Amino acid sequence: MPWDPMKDYTFMMRNTELFMSLWRSSRPVIAKVHGFAIAGGSDIALCADMIVMADNAEIGYMPVRVWGTPTTAMWVYRLGPEKAKRMLFTGDKVRGPEAEQMGLVLKSVPPADLDGEVERLAERMATVPVNQLMMQKLVVNQAIEAMGLKQTQMFSTIFDGISRHSPEGLNFKSRAETNGWKEAVRERDRGTFDWTKNRPVNPRSPDDQS
Repeated sequence: MPWDPMKDYTFMMRNTELFMSLWRSSRPVIAKVHGFAIAGGSDIALCADMIVMADNAEIGYMPVRVWGTPTTAMWVYRLGPEKAKRMLFTGDKVRGPEAEQMGLVLKSVPPADLDGEVERLAERMATVPVNQLMMQKLVVNQAIEAMGLKQTQMFSTIFDGISRHSPEGLNFKSRAETNGWKEAVRERDRGTFDWTKNRPVNPRSPDDQS
């Protein structure tokens, strides 16, 4: 069946809008991250107003290595261009402390302290009148939206579909069907498969200086 780019775009943009319901909520939203916030899970977390992570939790968007583009495009708005490129050019995952250090999340705490840290933050915010919270959120969000958030998300969602139907994306799909999804993902994340040439990466010999 031929790929229908606009059908794909409509479906994926519907998902993006669901993620963005956190962003558009009139009440502040705190994401509490334990375990993994990866791929679409990172989209959900990054659409919240603030993120508190456990030190051993991880966040990243590994499908940028092949077969995906984060449709919410929140990485650049949270990190700025250079650090966003670092994450999106590598597909790396980072743990809580590094995510805090780079400014991706508000705070990283020991796993045992995660619930209490989020509760304290929520309780402190709850002492502010709801109308004040709504006004502050609208102001901050408007500043981001004025930078072109909606247009950026449109491009990201289009490119997400293109990435899955590019030659490399189709090679990844075929590899997953042949060798299993988990193995294809391992090869993707480790960088041990060349998706353009559709073959395993051949490590250079010690005397290969080219």
